[in-house]
Amino acid sequence: MRLLQLTAGTGSFFCGTCLRDAALVEELRALGHDALLAPLYLPLVLEDGLDTRPVRMGGLNVWLAHASRLRLPRFVQDWLDAPRLLAWAARRGEMTQASQLGEMTVAMLRGEQGGQRREIEKLCGWLETLPRPEVVLLSNALLLGLVQPLRAALGVPVLCTLQGEAPFLDALPEPHRTESWRLAGAHAREVAGFLAVSAYTAELMRARLALAPERVHVVHNGLDARPYTPLAGFDGPPTIGYVARLHRDKGLATLIDAFLELKRRPEHAALRLVAAGATLKSDWPHVAAWRARLESAGLAGSFELHSNVSFAVKLDVLRRSTVFSVPATYGESFGLYLLEAWAMGLPVVQPSHAVFPELLAATGGGLLCAPDDPAALARALHELLSDHERARELGAQGRRAVLERFSGARMAREVERVCRIAVPRATASALAR
Repeated sequence: MRLLQLTAGTGSFFCGTCLRDAALVEELRALGHDALLAPLYLPLVLEDGLDTRPVRMGGLNVWLAHASRLRLPRFVQDWLDAPRLLAWAARRGEMTQASQLGEMTVAMLRGEQGGQRREIEKLCGWLETLPRPEVVLLSNALLLGLVQPLRAALGVPVLCTLQGEAPFLDALPEPHRTESWRLAGAHAREVAGFLAVSAYTAELMRARLALAPERVHVVHNGLDARPYTPLAGFDGPPTIGYVARLHRDKGLATLIDAFLELKRRPEHAALRLVAAGATLKSDWPHVAAWRARLESAGLAGSFELHSNVSFAVKLDVLRRSTVFSVPATYGESFGLYLLEAWAMGLPVVQPSHAVFPELLAATGGGLLCAPDDPAALARALHELLSDHERARELGAQGRRAVLERFSGARMAREVERVCRIAVPRATASALAR
């Protein structure tokens, strides 16, 4: 099949959506499909660095089209779409922050009626120069404003992945929050089907977008586990690992509170905390406060906070960890970091909300604890740190589950199945008209 994946990038930091979509396209190609990934708004940041393939509907041109009626020469528009320029702008302006993007999100969900007609026409014009895909895949529901023009230009079914939209849309200021949900629900009727990355996300978005159950297919994320090789016989100090954005919503403050509580116990005198992940401009004050708090507790030699790390550093942090936890405070739709930890053979401790009960039930790879409760988190971490045999078994179960049930190849096969369902349905619908 010829498939087109449209994915909104971040420009300056790793995100699960970008990594998942890029991995999906590679796995689809491995299955023999002609799959193309096209970044929208901002370039993707992948494990090997900034992706430099051309960006469509670049964020600077989209913003200028929204804010001004000025029509720039085409060569200036092309220059503004340069991946490295967009990455620079993303680092300076945090172009993915929901609190600052209410009006823009509404405009994009309005599609051609939202002031982006020129950019959408450029996108469709480029697509018409390519061999026509059989299916277009959108990375999330924030792109639903493109469904109508894509169907008009290409005449093919459009599928939409559901992954992380609800927390973003709910973080928009009013009245943009309500209007964005309304527009997304209206456009959802035009989509051939949805691919939810978890049953939790499927249930949530069915309710929020008023979707019939049969239109939503659960396709768990997958991971190529080959780079994630556990060290044999690592004998370093017991270490709590954290690999995710260094941000309040990911629960790092909760984890630090739990770590401080554990360090008060003599049996955990050697315990370390190592956290690594993307750090945006708005995160730095919190990171500085967390660092100061740990240092003031006399733990300067017992923790590491690494910002904006490479893939090699991320692997190093995972390999040096004994247990793993990202106690996110919001409704996480999946959490690719859990697959990474399990692939490394690590047991995890996660809060008992959002997607985490589903993933731990599917893998048997760790323990659940009460959400937003440092004492409960400390107790669960203590349980694993004190029982090495059980911790190893839980980590081994997690790794087996990733290899058998959460592989990238399995994800691609399930997406392929949904695409093959969508094509005859679209053909039948067209013949009926």
